[in-house]
Amino acid sequence: MKFNIDPDREIKIKMGGGEKVEFKLRDIMVPPDEKISLKKDYDPDFTGGYDDKEGALEKVAKNVERLAELQEKLYAQDTYALLLIFQAMDAAGKDGAIRHVMSGVNPQGCQVTSFKSPSAEELDHDYLWRANKALPARGMIGIFNRSYYEEVLVVRVHPEFLAKQKLPGEEIGDGIWKRRFGQINDFEKYLVRNGIIVLKFFLNISKKEQKKRFLSRINEPEKNWKFSVADYKERGFWGDYQDAFEDMLVNTSTKHAPWFVIPADNKWFARLAVSEVVCAAMERLGLKFPEVGPERLKELQEIKAALENE
Repeated sequence: MKFNIDPDREIKIKMGGGEKVEFKLRDIMVPPDEKISLKKDYDPDFTGGYDDKEGALEKVAKNVERLAELQEKLYAQDTYALLLIFQAMDAAGKDGAIRHVMSGVNPQGCQVTSFKSPSAEELDHDYLWRANKALPARGMIGIFNRSYYEEVLVVRVHPEFLAKQKLPGEEIGDGIWKRRFGQINDFEKYLVRNGIIVLKFFLNISKKEQKKRFLSRINEPEKNWKFSVADYKERGFWGDYQDAFEDMLVNTSTKHAPWFVIPADNKWFARLAVSEVVCAAMERLGLKFPEVGPERLKELQEIKAALENE
C-alpha cells in the first residue's frame, strides 16, 4: 500500500468573520530525500501568521469532533490502524498535545504507550522488539510517547547506553546510525503495507521556551511533580540532541511515513497542527461503515418486527 498525505492541504481558521489561509501542511512536513536544516527551516515560534489563539482552539475542537467520527469508522471497518509517534525534548508538550487532540476519541479504540529506559528483558531483545509488542491492532489508534527513535537519539547522544545492548562487535561503529535509519525505514514500510498508517511528530521547542517551562514547573507548587533533575541534565546536551534530531528527520522522513516538525513554543498552535495532520491522514483512507447485505437486512427487519410486537 502506498500512503501519502496531501502536502497542499490548507489550514484555515475563522478570523474576524472571514477565512484566512496562511500555510499548508508542506510548511511543517519534512520533504523526503531532501536535506533540511532544523535551525534554519523550522521556527519553533511559527504560527502561520495566526494571532487568534481562540480561533485556533475552536478549530482544534472541531478537529477533535471530526476525529471521533473518523475513529468510529476506523474501528468498524477494521482494516487500518493508525500509529502516532511523538518525539521531542523535555517540556515540549507531548503529553498535552496527545491529551487534547485525542480527547474525543473512544478510549476503547485508542492506546498510549510511553517508552522509558529499556528493562533488562528488553535489552535482551532487538531494539524494535518492545515497539512490536505495542503496535495497534486493526481498527485501533496507537500512540507512542517516545518510541524506537530513542535508539538514534538518546543512545546516540549517550554512547554508554549502546554498550548495554550487547550487540555483536562488528555492529558497533560509525555506520550504526545509518544502518538503524535503514532498518527503521524498512520497518515502517512493512507496517504501512500491512495497514498500519505511521504519522511522526517532532515537537520543536526552543531552548528559551524550555527554560521558561522548567522555571514554571519549579515556581508553581502544583507543577513541581512534573520537573525532573534528569530533564535539566539533558538540557546540557542541547546541541547534540539538535544534531541528532536533524539527522533523524533527514534520513527517516519518507513518503510512506513522513515526519512533521510541529512548532511547539505555542501550545495552542502545536495542538492545531497535530490535529490537522491526523485528520488529513484519516480522511485520506476513505473510511466508511461496513455495508450490510440483503440477508442481514432481512434478519434485522424480522428482529425489529418481533421487538415492536412484544
